Amino acid sequence: MKTTGRLIHVNDRMQSDYSYRLSAPAGEDFDPDFTPHFTPQEMLEMGIFEGKYCNDCTGELPKSWFKRAKTADIADVDLNYFGVKSRQPLSVWRDKGWIYGPDPRGWFQWYCRYYMGRRLPDIDAIQIKRWRGFARHAGQIRANCDPGDIFCRPRQRQALLQWAHDPFV
Repeated sequence: MKTTGRLIHVNDRMQSDYSYRLSAPAGEDFDPDFTPHFTPQEMLEMGIFEGKYCNDCTGELPKSWFKRAKTADIADVDLNYFGVKSRQPLSVWRDKGWIYGPDPRGWFQWYCRYYMGRRLPDIDAIQIKRWRGFARHAGQIRANCDPGDIFCRPRQRQALLQWAHDPFV
């Protein structure tokens, strides 16, 4: 199914009357500086954001992403891959100025839309720079954990997963 050129209309709890056009094939034509380790679907299936992410905006995203996704009506840390809470409330993200452009849910919403094929060069550059900077957490895990000990620093590992980095470094 051809998706480029398709117009996506958004009307959910956090955003209404927003539309964007897909200008790249899904999962392709990424900026060369952006090489995520996981797709949004893989992240949702592994367990991120306590199962409480994208619950009211599933109509915007591919249905296939939610077939095996770990979701919940009430946040449940047991749904996270590493079984720990590792996220800030959205209000903190807003207060710190970490919400950019037309993505009121933050980085993961941007990534979902980017993965699907939306391209906004100015916003994409900001988000890719943030993603690259987040890799420092992998260095902290390598410096402080024994190789193969995936239970060392579970919050940092969960956070890496939530930013599409490899948490098993």
